[in-house]
Amino acid sequence: MVTCVIRDWKGKEAGEASLELKVAKETTAVDLMHRAVLRQQAHLRQGTASTLTRSEVRGGGRKPYKQKGTGRARQGSIRTPLRPGGGIIFGPKPRDYNLVMNRKERRLALRTALMSRVDDLIVVKDFGDSLKSPKTREVTEALKRLGIPSDDKVLIILSSPSDIVVRSVRNLEKVKLMASDQLNVFDLLHANSLVIGDTALLKIQEVYGND
Repeated sequence: MVTCVIRDWKGKEAGEASLELKVAKETTAVDLMHRAVLRQQAHLRQGTASTLTRSEVRGGGRKPYKQKGTGRARQGSIRTPLRPGGGIIFGPKPRDYNLVMNRKERRLALRTALMSRVDDLIVVKDFGDSLKSPKTREVTEALKRLGIPSDDKVLIILSSPSDIVVRSVRNLEKVKLMASDQLNVFDLLHANSLVIGDTALLKIQEVYGND
């Protein structure tokens, strides 16, 4: 079990919260998270790249020149891969890049990734609830009060982000906002700092703590 300090919007301590999740064994944790990241990135690939082979390229039915007597290499078609405009040898064809990983492994990888980042985790009470209108500067100053460097990649996790918070964060290039039910291994490992709302932390514990 890990105990985290809860901070308020001003960056001051406002209590403590605990997080207890089952993680993978130390000998297999890195491999498990690596496979989860590979699977996530592979699923982002559309797999629609397609090239034409010599049999699919338009034209080339007529022999370009006679077989003998020209001094050149014999050619049967202008669509051979050896000529410009010809077919492609071993080019990409539409395919499925999806990788198989069962549900227990995916959830274990997610829990392991989150628990591996506890040193970079900051729990904030009522994140952004005091905002009356979208203000990017308010979020930037709040992150500064929490001790997060301005050049850090930040992942903010809230249980149900309000429209005001969404609009306040979307202009920040290095800040990503995510709902607690959309967690993924890549974003957890990619960010330099994690900012989690207190209600989101309770939801994560409730959803993943029973495995």
